[in-house]
Amino acid sequence: MRKLILALFGTTALVACGQLVETSGSSTGTTTESESNAEAVDAETARLDAWFSQKWEEELDFSPIFKTFLGRSDDKGEIDDISESAEDAQLEWRRQAVAEMQTSFDRELLTPEAKISFDLYAYQLAQDEAAIPFRRRDYVFHQMNGPHAFLPNFLMNFHSVETADDMAAYIERIGGVSRAIGQALERAQINASEGVRPPQFAYDGVLEQSRSLISGAPFGGDGQAPLWADANSKIDGLVAEGSLNEDQATQMRSDISDALINEFKPAYDALVAWFEEDRANADEIATGVHKLPDGEAFYAERLAFSTTTDMSPEAVHQLGLDEVARIRGEMEAIKEQVGFEGGLQEFFTFMREDEQFYYPNTDEGRQAYITAAEEYLAFIKERLPEYLGLLPQADLVVKRVEAFRERDGAAQHYFPGTPDGSRPGIYYAHLSDMSSMPIPQLEVIAYHEGNPGHHMQNSIAQEVEGLPEFRNQAGFTAYGEGWGLYSELLAKEMGAYQDLYSDFGRLTTEIWRAIRLVVDSGLHSKGWTEEEAVAYFMANSPAAEGQIRSEIQRYIVMPGQATAYKVGMIKILELRENAKAELGDDFDIRGFHDTVLGGGAMPLSMLESRVAAWVEDSKAE
Repeated sequence: MRKLILALFGTTALVACGQLVETSGSSTGTTTESESNAEAVDAETARLDAWFSQKWEEELDFSPIFKTFLGRSDDKGEIDDISESAEDAQLEWRRQAVAEMQTSFDRELLTPEAKISFDLYAYQLAQDEAAIPFRRRDYVFHQMNGPHAFLPNFLMNFHSVETADDMAAYIERIGGVSRAIGQALERAQINASEGVRPPQFAYDGVLEQSRSLISGAPFGGDGQAPLWADANSKIDGLVAEGSLNEDQATQMRSDISDALINEFKPAYDALVAWFEEDRANADEIATGVHKLPDGEAFYAERLAFSTTTDMSPEAVHQLGLDEVARIRGEMEAIKEQVGFEGGLQEFFTFMREDEQFYYPNTDEGRQAYITAAEEYLAFIKERLPEYLGLLPQADLVVKRVEAFRERDGAAQHYFPGTPDGSRPGIYYAHLSDMSSMPIPQLEVIAYHEGNPGHHMQNSIAQEVEGLPEFRNQAGFTAYGEGWGLYSELLAKEMGAYQDLYSDFGRLTTEIWRAIRLVVDSGLHSKGWTEEEAVAYFMANSPAAEGQIRSEIQRYIVMPGQATAYKVGMIKILELRENAKAELGDDFDIRGFHDTVLGGGAMPLSMLESRVAAWVEDSKAE
């Protein structure tokens, strides 16, 4: 639709605008003033949408990777330029684009939805401007998902191979990955020269993951390296379907081997060598970014970025303390219901250590975990239409994390599918250590990552029609993770957690997010160490110690991000309660959810305005 508007813009749209101006100034015109205004609003909004469509294409040219995530085939052999100079060029492009928007379009002559688009486009630039002074304060590589792990995972799981040309692009991208790893290493070295290094545990994680990528064939050693195994599997698929003959396949395998040995391995060798050498300069006793140059200001920027609010570290900390106290009260109630004799700490120990709450640490146990998640998601899918009008069309699959990036107790996560549905959404679970994956938390995490959580929110955002595409693909942590945490409670309202231990698991994950407010601000603003944060977490949650330690290490290398979940959930609940109070019996839960999800991701202040407008429209009906 927007492409059609672009094609027609140079002819009919401008003529229409000219006619509107002339008619509205004529005393003999037949259109009323209100009709003229409505036509002018429609014309300006169409003109802005066409402009957004053009700018979206320009912006996508900065990221061949994102094009592939969207299911597009152009630039399929390329990898993004991730140098500082490329970042500067993209920021300058965005500055010029926002300036052009603000001078070329009349915001007051737009529909309410288009005004959100206008404001959101400017907001994204403001976030970029706020972040740029601190770009050398970020940890480029760490154990969670740095470029060393992300880029191979991208090739393996998101670069589709359906033709020989796709495989040729795969080989070409190996060179691009190698170049990008070098660029990222250069940035990490610059940061280190300014005193910015992650703790030693992050070095260890990067080293382990990187070594595993260059171990085995074709590099030598036992087994097959992950990319070599993946490439051969994809070539086998092309041969089986007749897209390649054996001679072509042999040549392609040779080309893959050459690219891995001569481009990929040298890049990772350099990465490993520097991390081995520099590790001694990193902190063994881990704490937060307050210790870095400009650390306090950096953390304030990260909080603002993640929460889309102006909350101070102290306000975040106090909110967390209050929420922890409230949720502990709900936990006490369930403890009494199951008839446990003893205090809450003893119940935590029971939940943490009793064998009934874990699948065996075997392949059968891991498959049982995935099967149970699939069954819970099937259960909730049947109930979605009662609570939402907008429903995702994209499929969802549950998968174990690839071995080279799997970590004991690490957080489960979600990757969106393509807008056209050709690739499903993927809910990933770390299953290397089943003693870090408690069964009582399984149900709630499935809802958070799948439906009605991230899969629903992301899929609806991509699928909803009538929005500029940059809004279909926008991401704001407080909105997305706030919805994910809200969806855990929503699932209870939909009939989930029939088992009391699973309901306790829900509270475990909610208090987990409240604890995050306390420990994230504690680590990055109050000088807490890793051990102090672990101790606080252990005292207020039955989560397994391996899970807790992995979480704390995540917060240390990703300052501010973990605070977004609770802040976003609380805002969505607040908006729902306000709407109920305003509308009374006319409150429609489906309408509320469609309003929250139907505009794509946005800052919490814009979401508040959007819901307020829905409430007023509902009153007028």
